[in-house]
Amino acid sequence: MTKKDKLYFSHVSPGTAGHFVIYLYAAIYRLMNQIRRLSEVGGSSLEEVFERYPFLGEYFNEMRSYMPRNISWDEATGWWRRQLELWEAQASSHLPLRALIQKGSIGFASCLAFMVTGLVEEDSRFGTLFAELQEPLNQRRPTLEMVGQMMMDEAVAGQMDPWSICRSLLDMGLVEAPNRQAPRSEWVLKVPSLLWDAVRGQVSGSPAPWCRYHAEQSLGDLPGLIADTRTREHLEKIPGLIRTGMAQMVIIRAMQGAHSIEVMGTIARSLGFGLLNIDGSGLGEDQQVLQIGPLCTMANAMPVFTYDPGPGETISLPPLKGYDGPVGIILGMEGGLSSNCTPKAVTLTLPVPKADLRQRFWEDSFSGHMVEDLGQIAERFRLPGDFIRKVAHGAIAHAGLEGNHMITANDVRSAARTLNRQMLDTLASPIQTGGHWQDLVSSETTSAKLNELFLRCRHREKLLDHLGGAFGNGTNCGVRTLFTGASGTGKTLAAGILAAELGMDLYRVDLAAVINKYIGETEKNLHRVLSRAEALDVVLLLDEGDALLGHRTEVKSANDRYANLETNYLLQRLENYQGIVAITTNLVENIDRAFQRRMDVVVPFFPPQVEERFHILQLHLPDTHQVDSEFMALAARRCAVNGGQLRNAVLHATLLSIDAGRSVDNDHLKEGLRSEYRKAGATFPLDNMGDPVERDGGMESFVDALNFTSVDQATYRG
Repeated sequence: MTKKDKLYFSHVSPGTAGHFVIYLYAAIYRLMNQIRRLSEVGGSSLEEVFERYPFLGEYFNEMRSYMPRNISWDEATGWWRRQLELWEAQASSHLPLRALIQKGSIGFASCLAFMVTGLVEEDSRFGTLFAELQEPLNQRRPTLEMVGQMMMDEAVAGQMDPWSICRSLLDMGLVEAPNRQAPRSEWVLKVPSLLWDAVRGQVSGSPAPWCRYHAEQSLGDLPGLIADTRTREHLEKIPGLIRTGMAQMVIIRAMQGAHSIEVMGTIARSLGFGLLNIDGSGLGEDQQVLQIGPLCTMANAMPVFTYDPGPGETISLPPLKGYDGPVGIILGMEGGLSSNCTPKAVTLTLPVPKADLRQRFWEDSFSGHMVEDLGQIAERFRLPGDFIRKVAHGAIAHAGLEGNHMITANDVRSAARTLNRQMLDTLASPIQTGGHWQDLVSSETTSAKLNELFLRCRHREKLLDHLGGAFGNGTNCGVRTLFTGASGTGKTLAAGILAAELGMDLYRVDLAAVINKYIGETEKNLHRVLSRAEALDVVLLLDEGDALLGHRTEVKSANDRYANLETNYLLQRLENYQGIVAITTNLVENIDRAFQRRMDVVVPFFPPQVEERFHILQLHLPDTHQVDSEFMALAARRCAVNGGQLRNAVLHATLLSIDAGRSVDNDHLKEGLRSEYRKAGATFPLDNMGDPVERDGGMESFVDALNFTSVDQATYRG
């Protein structure tokens, strides 16, 4: 090695920190050389500047200790570049600044200009120096003109000027110019803090609110990934496709809560990358978008964009200037991609894990904690991988809070309910569940259909493994049911009991409130609530189904066309829905027949008859009541009201008994029933009556019929 090729920085460790230090010295040298040049045209001499800024003299003395003794200022300009090249030749690890030049397509001069711009990020004293050198502008950050002039030694005469040197940095987002309204030469340059951290090799887990960084060593490998056989086979092939240039983009489609990032992480790690997960919805300013490419190049990270497009939405990826590696996109099952996302792309669809894979997720997430009946938990909680991990961690905390050494299904259920509230409470209303089927008083027809529905829900996953080949791929784990009947006949109560018997949460959505007058917003609202409910595996109750599922009309206007599109979307979405959804309607005759055909179970609810009303009263009256059986039978026979009204009547009667300080008796119940008739605007049939035993049976039946008709017209109309 000649003296010219001697490596003067051999003592500097061959890593990111060492590379940064040498580049930092080279940038400080450029600043000092600029001060020397200014002194030749009337500025302060370098010695005078050192007197005012002793820290700069310290930097100078430290640099001179590494440089050749007799080297001139002009010679030193090229010397620094050669020393960096020699030092980089012995470094095999990833170097952020070298990667910027090799993959980001910027020259050495621009790279050094980037470091000069960032000097004030490293040492605030440089800000005071910049302010003096740039008077009268009084800017503590360097201007475009000053930075460009420092780099002119690297420029080819006539081919490069300050703007040409700095333009690539601005275009790539490596530096910002907040005062672009000023003359271009006076633009103040600033290095974004997350990019300066990346140059130093200190990228945090959350470098910005819109992204998360995962270092290569933190990512899992394919052998340790929990995935079905088909997914694993595809993942084994994808890295080879990318290396050979046959693929450049990986698209994963999965429901919310799937372990999509883990899957992408195995691809990134196999290619020697870390992973930068970017929330597509969180990207705002253009400047943020520009920073993605340089950040990925400097951090050696594969960018993975996460979006949740609604129906009809098209996603377009931002341009990634300064990055030329593979790209990942994670999507839900709706929406599409623009043409700039599809060239050389491969797509993976992650299915909801079956019980055996879910058990592996639970085992891995509980990481050695004692669990009671893990197989039952895996079968009952049909969640995607990422949600399983969140719920498992919550269950561990809940068990610890309760002082339990064994994690139980109740701990898991409590943690799952917390997650449900976090993700669903802004979209739907939770309904308290409880009770058993014997608490629901209904006709034999209704009870039989509810039992059919319960079995369908209970065995919905196992059912798929026992179907004949003719069913094809059109059958999924979803259960769609329609509850028909007048208000107060027990539809919501039945949904609550169904959820309780299945050990699931129940959430209600008012379809009438979901409808939006703006085109496409109704579908987006439905998409959000259905997607989350499906992923969280809750029972979803869609109230007022006739608001959106009425008969489609002949298209006579744009409003008709868009109303039909909303209905068509819900029909199609429910057909592919993999959760349990119950739709209620008071007007079954108004429901589109195409919708009814897509229901797995249709459960009719009827107004209670005499025996059923008697039973409802018995169930709701407190154990200490003093209502005699004869009066209760009379009330059941005469008061032809629905179950909800009977419940309200008993509630009012109990309130009256508390106020009177005695148990519920005939008078209290009678007053409670009278209150319900007043609300219905009907005549109360128990007023002005003698002893029912003395009344004529035929006349009594006739009066009963008249009373039923009046209440029916008043309370069940519509």
